[in-house]
Amino acid sequence: MDLHLKDKVFIITGGAKGIGEAIVLALVAEGAIPVILGRSEEASIRLEKKIKDGGGRCLNVIANLPNPEACKKTVEEAVEEFGALHGIVNNAGVNDGVSLESGSPNAFRESVTTNLMHYYDLAHYAIPHLRKTKGTILNISSKTAITGQGGTSGYAASNGAQLALTREWANELAQYGIRVNAIVPAEVMTPQYKKWIHSFENPEARLRKIENHIPLENRFTTSDEIASTAVFLLSDRSSHTTGQWLFVDGGYVHFDRAYEN
Repeated sequence: MDLHLKDKVFIITGGAKGIGEAIVLALVAEGAIPVILGRSEEASIRLEKKIKDGGGRCLNVIANLPNPEACKKTVEEAVEEFGALHGIVNNAGVNDGVSLESGSPNAFRESVTTNLMHYYDLAHYAIPHLRKTKGTILNISSKTAITGQGGTSGYAASNGAQLALTREWANELAQYGIRVNAIVPAEVMTPQYKKWIHSFENPEARLRKIENHIPLENRFTTSDEIASTAVFLLSDRSSHTTGQWLFVDGGYVHFDRAYEN
Protein backbone atom coordinates (compact mmCIF):
# COMPACT_ATOMS: atom_id res chain seq x y z
CA MET A 1 0.00 0.00 0.00
CA ASP A 2 1.32 3.43 -0.95
CA LEU A 3 1.10 5.62 2.16
CA HIS A 4 1.60 8.82 0.14
CA LEU A 5 4.52 9.90 2.32
CA LYS A 6 7.10 10.55 -0.39
CA ASP A 7 9.01 13.81 0.21
CA LYS A 8 6.91 14.66 3.26
CA VAL A 9 8.84 16.08 6.21
CA PHE A 10 8.52 14.86 9.80
CA ILE A 11 10.36 15.85 12.98
CA ILE A 12 11.02 12.93 15.34
CA THR A 13 12.33 13.57 18.85
CA GLY A 14 14.58 10.87 20.27
CA GLY A 15 14.84 9.57 16.72
CA ALA A 16 18.33 8.08 16.87
CA LYS A 17 17.63 5.04 19.04
CA GLY A 18 14.95 2.49 19.92
CA ILE A 19 11.38 3.26 18.85
CA GLY A 20 12.39 6.64 17.44
CA GLU A 21 15.01 5.11 15.18
CA ALA A 22 12.53 2.50 13.94
CA ILE A 23 10.03 5.25 13.07
CA VAL A 24 12.73 7.23 11.26
CA LEU A 25 13.74 4.22 9.16
CA ALA A 26 10.11 3.32 8.42
CA LEU A 27 9.52 6.87 7.17
CA VAL A 28 12.63 6.73 4.99
CA ALA A 29 11.42 3.44 3.51
CA GLU A 30 8.25 5.26 2.47
CA GLY A 31 10.25 8.05 0.83
CA ALA A 32 9.65 10.59 3.60
CA ILE A 33 12.25 12.98 5.02
CA PRO A 34 12.91 12.66 8.76
CA VAL A 35 14.33 15.45 10.91
CA ILE A 36 16.00 13.78 13.89
CA LEU A 37 15.97 15.87 17.06
CA GLY A 38 17.74 14.60 20.17
CA ARG A 39 20.88 14.43 22.25
CA SER A 40 22.41 11.13 21.04
CA GLU A 41 25.03 12.66 18.78
CA GLU A 42 26.99 9.51 17.92
CA ALA A 43 23.86 7.47 17.19
CA SER A 44 22.34 10.33 15.18
CA ILE A 45 25.40 10.69 12.99
CA ARG A 46 25.52 6.93 12.41
CA LEU A 47 21.81 6.90 11.46
CA GLU A 48 22.21 9.90 9.17
CA LYS A 49 25.02 8.13 7.30
CA LYS A 50 22.92 4.99 6.94
CA ILE A 51 20.02 6.99 5.49
CA LYS A 52 22.14 9.01 3.07
CA ASP A 53 24.18 5.99 1.98
CA GLY A 54 20.87 4.39 1.02
CA GLY A 55 19.87 7.38 -1.08
CA GLY A 56 17.52 8.97 1.45
CA ARG A 57 17.39 12.48 2.85
CA CYS A 58 17.32 13.62 6.47
CA LEU A 59 18.37 16.41 8.81
CA ASN A 60 20.08 16.02 12.18
CA VAL A 61 19.63 18.47 15.05
CA ILE A 62 21.60 17.65 18.20
CA ALA A 63 20.07 19.19 21.33
CA ASN A 64 19.09 18.27 24.86
CA LEU A 65 15.36 18.31 25.54
CA PRO A 66 13.39 19.97 26.98
CA ASN A 67 14.56 23.12 25.25
CA PRO A 68 11.94 25.43 23.73
CA GLU A 69 14.50 27.27 21.64
CA ALA A 70 15.84 24.01 20.21
CA CYS A 71 12.30 22.99 19.23
CA LYS A 72 11.68 26.36 17.60
CA LYS A 73 15.00 26.27 15.77
CA THR A 74 14.41 22.71 14.55
CA VAL A 75 11.04 23.63 13.07
CA GLU A 76 12.58 26.65 11.35
CA GLU A 77 15.52 24.64 9.99
CA ALA A 78 13.26 21.88 8.70
CA VAL A 79 11.03 24.31 6.81
CA GLU A 80 13.98 26.29 5.48
CA GLU A 81 15.75 23.14 4.30
CA PHE A 82 12.80 21.22 2.85
CA GLY A 83 10.09 23.83 2.28
CA ALA A 84 7.35 22.43 4.50
CA LEU A 85 6.51 20.44 7.61
CA HIS A 86 3.95 17.64 7.48
CA GLY A 87 4.10 16.17 10.96
CA ILE A 88 5.87 15.70 14.26
CA VAL A 89 6.49 12.64 16.37
CA ASN A 90 6.93 13.36 20.08
CA ASN A 91 8.89 10.36 21.26
CA ALA A 92 11.83 11.31 23.50
CA GLY A 93 11.57 10.36 27.17
CA VAL A 94 13.14 8.33 29.94
CA ASN A 95 11.65 6.12 32.65
CA ASP A 96 13.73 7.73 35.38
CA GLY A 97 12.31 5.98 38.43
CA VAL A 98 11.28 9.05 40.42
CA SER A 99 8.93 7.48 42.95
CA LEU A 100 6.52 8.96 45.49
CA GLU A 101 8.12 7.44 48.58
CA SER A 102 11.82 7.70 47.79
CA GLY A 103 11.70 10.58 45.32
CA SER A 104 11.36 14.26 46.13
CA PRO A 105 9.22 17.20 44.98
CA ASN A 106 12.16 18.61 43.06
CA ALA A 107 12.96 15.29 41.38
CA PHE A 108 9.31 14.87 40.43
CA ARG A 109 9.17 18.32 38.86
CA GLU A 110 12.38 17.66 36.97
CA SER A 111 11.04 14.34 35.69
CA VAL A 112 7.82 15.92 34.43
CA THR A 113 9.80 18.71 32.79
CA THR A 114 12.10 16.21 31.08
CA ASN A 115 9.37 13.87 29.86
CA LEU A 116 6.51 16.23 29.05
CA MET A 117 7.41 19.82 28.30
CA HIS A 118 9.08 19.25 24.91
CA TYR A 119 5.88 17.58 23.67
CA TYR A 120 4.14 20.93 24.07
CA ASP A 121 7.12 22.99 22.89
CA LEU A 122 7.55 21.19 19.57
CA ALA A 123 3.82 21.07 18.85
CA HIS A 124 3.44 24.78 19.63
CA TYR A 125 6.13 25.88 17.18
CA ALA A 126 5.00 23.40 14.52
CA ILE A 127 1.36 24.52 14.39
CA PRO A 128 1.70 27.40 11.87
CA HIS A 129 3.37 25.04 9.41
CA LEU A 130 1.08 22.08 10.08
CA ARG A 131 -1.91 24.33 9.36
CA LYS A 132 -0.55 24.88 5.85
CA THR A 133 -0.11 21.15 5.15
CA LYS A 134 -3.03 19.83 7.23
CA GLY A 135 -0.36 17.83 9.00
CA THR A 136 -0.40 15.48 11.93
CA ILE A 137 0.95 15.10 15.46
CA LEU A 138 1.81 11.72 16.92
CA ASN A 139 2.61 11.30 20.62
CA ILE A 140 4.44 8.18 21.76
CA SER A 141 3.34 7.47 25.32
CA SER A 142 3.55 4.42 27.61
CA LYS A 143 1.31 1.87 29.31
CA THR A 144 2.42 3.38 32.64
CA ALA A 145 -0.16 6.11 31.95
CA ILE A 146 -2.90 3.46 32.11
CA THR A 147 -1.63 0.70 34.37
CA GLY A 148 0.93 2.40 36.57
CA GLN A 149 4.19 0.63 37.29
CA GLY A 150 5.23 1.55 40.79
CA GLY A 151 8.26 3.66 41.61
CA THR A 152 8.01 6.02 38.65
CA SER A 153 5.62 8.85 39.52
CA GLY A 154 7.21 11.46 37.27
CA TYR A 155 7.27 9.27 34.18
CA ALA A 156 3.74 7.96 34.74
CA ALA A 157 2.38 11.47 35.30
CA SER A 158 4.08 12.69 32.15
CA ASN A 159 2.66 9.87 30.05
CA GLY A 160 -0.81 10.45 31.47
CA ALA A 161 -0.53 14.09 30.46
CA GLN A 162 0.64 13.11 26.97
CA LEU A 163 -2.57 11.11 26.49
CA ALA A 164 -4.70 13.94 27.83
CA LEU A 165 -2.98 16.40 25.49
CA THR A 166 -3.60 14.05 22.56
CA ARG A 167 -7.34 14.40 23.08
CA GLU A 168 -7.09 18.12 23.91
CA TRP A 169 -5.02 18.97 20.83
CA ALA A 170 -7.19 16.82 18.55
CA ASN A 171 -10.14 18.91 19.73
CA GLU A 172 -8.38 22.25 19.32
CA LEU A 173 -6.78 21.52 15.95
CA ALA A 174 -9.60 19.71 14.15
CA GLN A 175 -10.70 23.08 12.73
CA TYR A 176 -7.46 23.15 10.72
CA GLY A 177 -7.62 19.55 9.56
CA ILE A 178 -4.68 18.65 11.80
CA ARG A 179 -4.96 15.15 13.27
CA VAL A 180 -3.49 14.18 16.65
CA ASN A 181 -3.09 10.61 17.88
CA ALA A 182 -1.03 8.61 20.37
CA ILE A 183 0.58 5.19 20.39
CA VAL A 184 0.75 3.41 23.74
CA PRO A 185 3.47 0.75 23.82
CA ALA A 186 3.91 -1.64 26.74
CA GLU A 187 6.94 -3.95 26.69
CA VAL A 188 9.39 -3.06 23.90
CA MET A 189 13.05 -4.12 23.99
CA THR A 190 14.71 -0.76 23.43
CA PRO A 191 18.27 0.10 24.58
CA GLN A 192 16.75 1.91 27.57
CA TYR A 193 14.61 -1.11 28.46
CA LYS A 194 17.58 -3.45 28.12
CA LYS A 195 19.54 -1.30 30.56
CA TRP A 196 16.63 -1.45 33.03
CA ILE A 197 16.16 -5.21 32.79
CA HIS A 198 19.86 -5.78 33.48
CA SER A 199 19.58 -3.79 36.70
CA PHE A 200 17.92 -6.84 38.29
CA GLU A 201 19.83 -9.62 40.01
CA ASN A 202 18.51 -12.25 37.60
CA PRO A 203 17.57 -10.37 34.40
CA GLU A 204 16.75 -13.50 32.38
CA ALA A 205 14.24 -14.71 34.96
CA ARG A 206 12.71 -11.23 35.14
CA LEU A 207 12.46 -11.14 31.36
CA ARG A 208 10.70 -14.50 31.18
CA LYS A 209 8.23 -13.39 33.84
CA ILE A 210 7.36 -10.26 31.86
CA GLU A 211 7.05 -12.17 28.58
CA ASN A 212 4.64 -14.62 30.19
CA HIS A 213 2.30 -11.69 30.94
CA ILE A 214 2.14 -10.57 27.29
CA PRO A 215 -0.90 -12.44 25.92
CA LEU A 216 -0.14 -12.45 22.20
CA GLU A 217 2.69 -14.93 21.58
CA ASN A 218 4.31 -14.27 24.99
CA ARG A 219 6.86 -11.93 23.46
CA PHE A 220 7.86 -8.30 23.48
CA THR A 221 6.50 -5.88 20.91
CA THR A 222 9.21 -4.91 18.45
CA SER A 223 10.19 -1.34 17.67
CA ASP A 224 9.35 -2.07 14.03
CA GLU A 225 5.78 -2.99 15.00
CA ILE A 226 5.41 0.37 16.74
CA ALA A 227 6.91 2.09 13.69
CA SER A 228 4.50 0.40 11.28
CA THR A 229 1.55 1.80 13.21
CA ALA A 230 3.27 5.18 13.44
CA VAL A 231 3.75 5.62 9.69
CA PHE A 232 0.12 4.65 9.10
CA LEU A 233 -1.07 7.29 11.56
CA LEU A 234 1.23 9.88 9.97
CA SER A 235 -0.12 9.11 6.51
CA ASP A 236 -3.34 10.21 4.83
CA ARG A 237 -4.40 6.55 4.83
CA SER A 238 -5.61 7.33 8.37
CA SER A 239 -7.21 10.58 7.23
CA HIS A 240 -10.29 10.34 9.51
CA THR A 241 -8.50 9.11 12.63
CA THR A 242 -7.85 11.66 15.36
CA GLY A 243 -7.88 11.86 19.14
CA GLN A 244 -7.11 8.14 19.41
CA TRP A 245 -4.86 6.14 21.71
CA LEU A 246 -3.64 3.06 19.84
CA PHE A 247 -2.32 0.23 22.02
CA VAL A 248 0.39 -1.72 20.21
CA ASP A 249 1.20 -4.14 23.01
CA GLY A 250 0.17 -7.72 22.22
CA GLY A 251 -2.91 -7.31 24.40
CA TYR A 252 -0.89 -6.47 27.51
CA VAL A 253 -3.14 -3.71 28.81
CA HIS A 254 -6.60 -4.89 27.80
CA PHE A 255 -6.60 -8.69 28.07
CA ASP A 256 -8.09 -10.26 31.16
CA ARG A 257 -5.23 -11.02 33.56
CA ALA A 258 -6.63 -14.52 33.91
CA TYR A 259 -6.10 -15.21 30.21
CA GLU A 260 -4.07 -18.33 29.43
CA ASN A 261 -3.05 -19.51 25.99
